[in-house]
Parts: sequence; C-alpha cells; structure tokens
Amino acid sequence: MLRAIILFVAALALSAPAHAYDNTVSRGLADFLNIFSEQAIPRQIVPWRGQYAPGTIVISTSQRRLFYVLGNGQAIRYGVGVGRQGFSWSGTKIVTRKREWPDWRPPAQMLKRRPDLPRYMPGGIDNPLGARALYLGSSLYRIHGSNEPDTIGAAVSSGCIRMTNRDVADLYDRVRTGTQVVVLR
Repeated sequence: MLRAIILFVAALALSAPAHAYDNTVSRGLADFLNIFSEQAIPRQIVPWRGQYAPGTIVISTSQRRLFYVLGNGQAIRYGVGVGRQGFSWSGTKIVTRKREWPDWRPPAQMLKRRPDLPRYMPGGIDNPLGARALYLGSSLYRIHGSNEPDTIGAAVSSGCIRMTNRDVADLYDRVRTGTQVVVLR
C-alpha cells in the first residue's frame, strides 16, 4: 500500500512542469519521495579523530564515505558514490554555491564521451544532480543528490560525489558557502 502511494505521488511530481519545482508543494512532494526511498548506506554519527575543524567536509574516496565533522570527537558519516577509475581526484576545495533542485548542463568533456546526453536539463526529480548540489570552487565537481540510490557506495561518477537525495538534503542544511571540503584517496 505504501509503495502504491509513493508511486502515485511520484507520478504527480513527474507530471509537473519543470518550473513547478519552484513551488513549495512540488518540492515537498519530491522531498516526501526521498524520505521514503531506501537508503543504500545509512547515515550515522561516528567517532572522529581527524585533524579537521568542526564544519569541515572530509571525503574518503577509498572508503566511499563523506564525513561532516561535528566536533567533540564526532562526525556524521554518509555513504557516497565517487569517481570511477580515471575520474577520481583528491585535494581541497571550498563550497562556493548551494542550489536546491539545480539545473544540469553536462560539461563539454562529458558531452564528448557521451554525445547522447541532453545539453540542458531543468532541475527536478529526473535531474541527475538530484535534490541539492554543493558546488566546489571553480571546478566541474559537485557534491550532489542522485536519482540512482543504488550507485551510492560505488565508483561510478565522472568525479562528482553522489549522495542519496535524503542525505544531500541533510548535509545541505548543515553546510554554508565557504565550507572547506577535503577529498582524500
């Protein structure tokens, strides 16, 4: 029964025009879907012994986990999808922008590899960037939601860090522009 309700709500959300995602009700429907979606890797508060200040995001691509440092020896650990072989990277970036239901324009390098991709996709439930996106400096990389929760915990992206829509919404609410993001291999 719950599955039928979720599918019905999804059909309503998907039938809405792209600009409807500016509407609080449409965003609420999509957020409802994400809350009841299966969570690939549950988010947890874990002990933290790292050297980074509270508020820092630390991503371990080898563990396929993102840590949001809380302080007092704790962090929130999220499961993430990371760059596949040849697309992984490491370094330090800063969150320069945050967007809810972001539009997507595949970069030229991605279009070269995948000419079948659309040149533009408005924000919404079908958009590959998902419910939220954190833009990392002037790079092409983002921490973003995903409409493919089964890819969380895998190395499948072109370098972006993927999260479930539920988890990226949680992180989005915690993070401010200017937040330091440290990506480790």
